[in-house]
Amino acid sequence: MHRNRKLVLGLGLMAFCITQAANGADLKSVIEMPDASAILKKDRLAPPKKYTMPAGCITTDLSAIARGEYIFHNLNGKKAKKSPPKGLPKYIVVNGKKKPKQYGNCVACHNIEGAIGGGNIGPDLHRYKELFIDTGVRSFQYVYQHIADPRVHNKNTHMTVNLTTGLFTPREICEIASYVVSDKKKD
Repeated sequence: MHRNRKLVLGLGLMAFCITQAANGADLKSVIEMPDASAILKKDRLAPPKKYTMPAGCITTDLSAIARGEYIFHNLNGKKAKKSPPKGLPKYIVVNGKKKPKQYGNCVACHNIEGAIGGGNIGPDLHRYKELFIDTGVRSFQYVYQHIADPRVHNKNTHMTVNLTTGLFTPREICEIASYVVSDKKKD
């Protein structure tokens, strides 16, 4: 009964719109027509921004690395696999409302030691320190910048822009970078 009622109401609205359109009526009063250009302008990212890595950013502190690992492997506080390490909130307050903290979910695109279901869209980060940092191919500054705003290195990247958009703080970028370049147990 309820389903039939919705169908009749839907057909009635459609008939009304067709009748009004046939009679040359202005349907703007009954059909929502948002200003797409205003929406696109509001959603446009700021230009790429070059960042300088803070002093002491890359660390061997196990607590910082644990927070970086947690951010790397989890999407948000609501769906996190376990409680976050000390110093990393599960929920934050935005405009007076409690919301799940957004984490990186980097593992959706990147594979790294210990990843379960690691992605293959982005580069594989296994042995990153050994292969890229220790050989001088990449620097800690490069890693920090690439996590903060990867568009500086690749204007067409699909990687999340983390610091320029405010998704993460500089400290969280440091912790993610510290995790990526940390020595991990061999697979």
